Amino acid sequence: MSNGDLIFVLLVAGVTLLGFVAARWGHSTMRTLDEWALGGRRFGTLVSWFLLGGDLYTAYTFIAVPALVYGVGALGFFAVPYATIAYPIVFLIMTRFWTVAKRRGYVTAADFVRDRYGNRSLEIAVAATGILAAAPYIALQLVGMKTVFYELGGVFALGGGAFALVAAFALLAAYTYTSGLRAPALIAFVKDALIYITVIAAIVVIPAKLGGFAHVFAAAHTAFAARTKPVALLLGPQQFFLYASWALGSSLSLFIYPHSITSVLSAKSADVIRRNSVLLPIYSLLLGLLALLGVCAVAAGITTSNSNLVVPMLLVTYFPNWFVGVGFAAIVIGALVPAAIMAIGAANLFASNLFSEFTPSRPAGEVSVAKWLCLAVCAFALLFVLFANVRYAIYFQLLGGGWMLQTFPAFVFGLYSRRLHPKALLLGWLVGMMATTWMAISAGFTPAFALHLFGMTLVGFNALYALILNLLTVALAGAVLRTQHVADGTLPADYA
Repeated sequence: MSNGDLIFVLLVAGVTLLGFVAARWGHSTMRTLDEWALGGRRFGTLVSWFLLGGDLYTAYTFIAVPALVYGVGALGFFAVPYATIAYPIVFLIMTRFWTVAKRRGYVTAADFVRDRYGNRSLEIAVAATGILAAAPYIALQLVGMKTVFYELGGVFALGGGAFALVAAFALLAAYTYTSGLRAPALIAFVKDALIYITVIAAIVVIPAKLGGFAHVFAAAHTAFAARTKPVALLLGPQQFFLYASWALGSSLSLFIYPHSITSVLSAKSADVIRRNSVLLPIYSLLLGLLALLGVCAVAAGITTSNSNLVVPMLLVTYFPNWFVGVGFAAIVIGALVPAAIMAIGAANLFASNLFSEFTPSRPAGEVSVAKWLCLAVCAFALLFVLFANVRYAIYFQLLGGGWMLQTFPAFVFGLYSRRLHPKALLLGWLVGMMATTWMAISAGFTPAFALHLFGMTLVGFNALYALILNLLTVALAGAVLRTQHVADGTLPADYA
């Protein structure tokens, strides 16, 4: 075993131990859903900052953002502004949601939708959408891990990395079942430290070895232009709207994913959410540096049919073996943290919104159901990665983001107004889901959709187009249904 392999094993084993130790953090009994799934709602600013960062900046982000820039050039940088745009939204919206959720004891966004609108069908629609969107997202974390195992070689690469992936999954499932949200919260400290070290080292060392950034950009420009389907380092006028709509649409959906809701509700106060919405843009700087690694890969002449390999290949090419072990550990641990939170978020939706009517006693019964469903969600994601083409996981993850955006009207607008009719929102959700799915399939599961209007062609983010159809449907159906009285289960004081 090389020095890099040894460092990799020690770091992964260390965070696994942390995951089990986390069960004793805060002297929790883990007997309620609040304690297991939300850390008792007691996380302060520092823990929440690492948890939210670990939740949003995943191993697949580490792999996919540079891979996207490597493949499409300037368009891949959309991830930088979209993450930044999201934080003012968090400051305004999620603090309000945290307040009402704390007072009413909500565990999921669907809990709020149920009380706010008094409509079981709308609650199930929001919950089911979250679950559908979470599963392929977890699968992509496993894809990132499998990529690293394959690149490590040796015993890690047996079965194309499948055996190591199963072992890592077993550890993930075990400590998540035992420690709940406290496990990824504690591991997130190590994960973020490793990722910062790896990215900063990479962005300093690699461009220097390539002759400096001026040479990197010049070489990348030439390489992009020489491709069969040329791309560019700068956006062309025809790409402006796609870039802007992609960034805006993605920012609207980022914090309504189940794992984001779970992390937000674990905070001990609304002030913690406000502080983190101010501090989290620091991660956007990291995201920009990550995107630059895609440019470096092009300039370095990295050639691969699987763009997900570009970051591991860069690390292997330009760093000593021991540091490759650190970098690969950062990617794998960067997958374990969000995968655990995503599985918990999906399990919360199952337990609280789909199985709640069949649970014999809410505190004990729901946490038991949530734990087992957490394992089931992880197992499904693992099977998907092992037996399905990786492209399908990517396709479904892209589609999942569009689906999540269709719950925006029911959830976000409901925080500020009760005037929208639940049946209109349900119809709008259905129209949005159908439109997103149709546009994604017709565009080959790319986020870009060409809209032909009045003799013009406007290429934009398909999920944002679907959201517009969703809102138009809600407005039209609401005009017909507004005379019907629907009870509101929340009180004005809950939002203060």
